[in-house]
Amino acid sequence: MIQERDFLAGAKIGGKNPFFLIAGPCVIESRELLVNVCSVMSDLCRELGIAYIFKSSFDKANRSAMDSRRGPGLEEGLRDLEYIKKTFGVPVLTDIHEVSQAALAAEVVDILQIPAFLCRQTDLLMACADTGKWVNVKKGQFLAPADCVNIVDKIKARGSQKFLITERGTSFGYNNLIFDPRSPEILHEFDIPVVFDGTHSTQLPGGGKESGGNRKFAPVLMRSAVAAGIEGVFMEVHPDPPSAWSDSSNQYYLDQAPDLLRKLSRLDRFVKNEVLGS
Repeated sequence: MIQERDFLAGAKIGGKNPFFLIAGPCVIESRELLVNVCSVMSDLCRELGIAYIFKSSFDKANRSAMDSRRGPGLEEGLRDLEYIKKTFGVPVLTDIHEVSQAALAAEVVDILQIPAFLCRQTDLLMACADTGKWVNVKKGQFLAPADCVNIVDKIKARGSQKFLITERGTSFGYNNLIFDPRSPEILHEFDIPVVFDGTHSTQLPGGGKESGGNRKFAPVLMRSAVAAGIEGVFMEVHPDPPSAWSDSSNQYYLDQAPDLLRKLSRLDRFVKNEVLGS
């Protein structure tokens, strides 16, 4: 476990505090979709006493194929995220890909996310840190956990202590990922808060015009990560994943999320109080 620290909206992370949840559809397809997902997930997290951050992307710039649907773009996407933030009273997260997007996105969002393939981009990390917002960095599939210290040092160099590292699987040969349960423990040794991305870790990257995946493995991977005492859980949820614009094979069904989150919450309480806290 890491040392307890203040987080968002009065929540605390670290120590024996419950994990927080980052969840939403992969990409902004419509405002109606965002409202549908946030309504379900925010109510569920209030029931469970879990801090909730809504997530969706205004642009998926790293799609495999040129003709893949990317999202509405920065301006419209931020308007949609601001609507969700004000309507439901929840913090929001979105990923950015360019230095020029950091300050603009920070006017609306509470957490700036850096995609895995950009996790070592120094200027991008520093631009995010300079906004004063929390920065969630997806650990590259090509990085060892201890290599994330260099990422965190770049954020700290700008005077910020608001950083999270998200584990989202490690490359295992071609077109496959594997989750190493040692990763959270290694990151915790450096007092780095850990988020586990349970849906992207089921991806089968590349392999043609779009990445594959198998969402049925998301629950067992998330149980494994929660058993390691992580600070946050990340999952992309959608009412009809097969029709989703992005990550259609690994987004989790919205109507199945409540049962999974209830089980993960009970496991989290047990681990932090009876195992790690003993």
